[in-house]
Amino acid sequence: MTALDDPWLSPARPEVRLVQVPAPALAALAAGHADGAERAVPGLRIDPGLATDHCRRVWQIRAEQVQERPADASWVTRLLVDSSLVAATSAAGSGTGLGPGPATPGGTAVGRAGFHGPPDARGTVEVGYEVVPWARRRGYARAAMDALLAVARDRADVRVLRATVSPDNVASRALVASFGLVEVGEQWDDEDGLETIFELPVV
Repeated sequence: MTALDDPWLSPARPEVRLVQVPAPALAALAAGHADGAERAVPGLRIDPGLATDHCRRVWQIRAEQVQERPADASWVTRLLVDSSLVAATSAAGSGTGLGPGPATPGGTAVGRAGFHGPPDARGTVEVGYEVVPWARRRGYARAAMDALLAVARDRADVRVLRATVSPDNVASRALVASFGLVEVGEQWDDEDGLETIFELPVV
């Protein structure tokens, strides 16, 4: 069974992993300080895009959640890390200052992904993921879903994997459908508006 506190690996892309966010890094990201978060996770570069106002709200929710329910920390939003992506040492890297390099214990966080919390009474876990703009269309969201599905299938306490997606988010709808999730209904989210509910039994 998957050890919840360990990094969660993408079976299809072993260089991509989901790393649990320690409390000091979670607080720094919630405050919008990527550099402060980096100090809490030595060897890991955190893209500044993960500390923008758009992302801060998610980190704030998770920080409050973990403070109230510490056991949730192993389940909730993690850093989406590519261990093969390191700081470029020359102008040949890329416009982001990053380039491919040897796999290291660190790497670069290019997004966030995880569950909204531990399984509910039905055994349902809901996924969430986002990739910083410059790293999109490089397969990171797919790798994140791959890792999350692997964890869900390996846990005896998880029975259903859920994703909620905006009706106009064509890319995300296609992604979850490609993993076998099917539409089961709709819901209204106070922050995100109308969402389509997708689910997949994992037992």
